[in-house]
Amino acid sequence: MEAILLSQKSITNNEGGPFGCVIVKDGKIVGRGNNKVTSSNDPTAHAEVVAIRDACKKLGTFQLDGCEIYTSCEPCPMCLGAIYWARPSVVYFANNREDAANIGFDDSMIYEEMKAKIEERKIPIYSLGREEALKVFEAWRNKEDRTSY
Repeated sequence: MEAILLSQKSITNNEGGPFGCVIVKDGKIVGRGNNKVTSSNDPTAHAEVVAIRDACKKLGTFQLDGCEIYTSCEPCPMCLGAIYWARPSVVYFANNREDAANIGFDDSMIYEEMKAKIEERKIPIYSLGREEALKVFEAWRNKEDRTSY
């Protein structure tokens, strides 16, 4: 599987963790990504995010309708969120989250944090500037030429 080859590339080239991803549309690979967190100093440069960006750029769209995602590992919470925003048809993965945890990539704390009330999370999160921000949301709601997604 190409995604597994990309996961090997990631560690062979010292680009990041052992994760790879490909995106396929109509039987053709339209996006590729391997983890580049450490080589790019970007904590969001996970294989799935890199592949989504690559596919969307090549397809000229911000959604992956009709696409299949093949990834070397079950997507982490961040990647899962990106996948849902991209709206592919299906996701296939090789290693699971327990396999990832066994080599030091344990996302269980994030899954638990997502269930916690905002005031009980490990990183303090506060609301600030809501009244001004709501005005921008209202402008979006009233914008007649917006591109909805």
